[in-house]
Amino acid sequence: MLSHLLILAQAAGPAADAAAHGEAASGITKITQEFGLSWPFLLAQILNFSVVAFLLWRFAFKPVLSMLDERQQKIAAGLKYAEEMKAKLDAVQQESVASSRRAQLEATRIIDEARKSAKEFLDKQTQEGAAKAGEILVKAQQAIELEKKKMLAEARSEIARLVVAITERVLAKEMSDAERSRYNESAARELTNV
Repeated sequence: MLSHLLILAQAAGPAADAAAHGEAASGITKITQEFGLSWPFLLAQILNFSVVAFLLWRFAFKPVLSMLDERQQKIAAGLKYAEEMKAKLDAVQQESVASSRRAQLEATRIIDEARKSAKEFLDKQTQEGAAKAGEILVKAQQAIELEKKKMLAEARSEIARLVVAITERVLAKEMSDAERSRYNESAARELTNV
């Protein structure tokens, strides 16, 4: 601001020297009279303009410029933050994909182990069932064999009793207990040979 005043003062200085010389002064005074310029008023207006310009610079432009700088810094910080968040998001997404893959592999492994365990359990149960069924069949066959022997023994004794009864009728006499027992044994032996 002061530099403008100095420039004007320097411009006014040679004009004053020219006025002292005569001819140049008449040209400047002529111009100042035609345009209605008055040096004191011109200097006062320049001084007023400089004061207003300084006040505007100090209280209007400077705060606006500092606010714009601050705003620009906030925008730059916001963009930097957005880039950082984008990088973090990418990292989280990659980690999520990797975690998902690990979980999928773990789930596949668990499913395979479950299938293997189920197959082993099924095989074991099948073998146990077959063994139990075999045991039941053996026991059933033994029971059938015992029942068969029991039935044959009962049938033999019944047949022997019938033979004795028929023999008593045929011979028309009664037998003693010893004879009856001997005929029963003899009939049983004969039936076992058949």
